[in-house]
Amino acid sequence: MGEGVDPTQMCQSLVEKVAQSKQLRSVTDPEILVLFEDWLEELEEEVIEAVKIHGSKDPKSLASELGLSVRGTSFFLSKLKREGRL
Repeated sequence: MGEGVDPTQMCQSLVEKVAQSKQLRSVTDPEILVLFEDWLEELEEEVIEAVKIHGSKDPKSLASELGLSVRGTSFFLSKLKREGRL
């Protein structure tokens, strides 16, 4: 199944494309940004729920459970810990 979704890489790719192409200016539309932020919040909630259920903060096992990359899962875990949500 591969490593799954890597939100960090997706964000970096998006930023690069916006910077390189005038055709992608629509990505900066506030409605699109709200949808992207909503998606990130949903992923954060999935990580929190998985940690509550399984009691594990191991990025590799959580990544497998959630269908995310290890790198993306590590990003969410560190972000949520910094924010005091985990």
